[in-house]
Amino acid sequence: MSGFKHLSVNELIHMSDASNDIQVVDIRDAASFAAGHIQHSVNLSNENLAHFIASADMDKPLVVVCYHGISSQNAANYLSEQGFDDVYSLDGGFSAWSLAHS
Repeated sequence: MSGFKHLSVNELIHMSDASNDIQVVDIRDAASFAAGHIQHSVNLSNENLAHFIASADMDKPLVVVCYHGISSQNAANYLSEQGFDDVYSLDGGFSAWSLAHS
């Protein structure tokens, strides 16, 4: 059984409006992240993964974003296994997010 849930762009928008406690990590490459990302998201890579896990709040919702919502599922599952309680993979990834905000 996977330890994460799927989240639509609309659900993320509503969740963000309701609470400031959401953590968003973007696993795309640094150049793509620099070109555009969800506000307040953290660009998560192999280089900063251990630091992020050590410093993040395991109890707050964690949303994982990739390009199209595929690789974020594996990352979300991994982060759930590391002890995060409430993990989501953003369906459609940053592509869907940027379409909704264009």
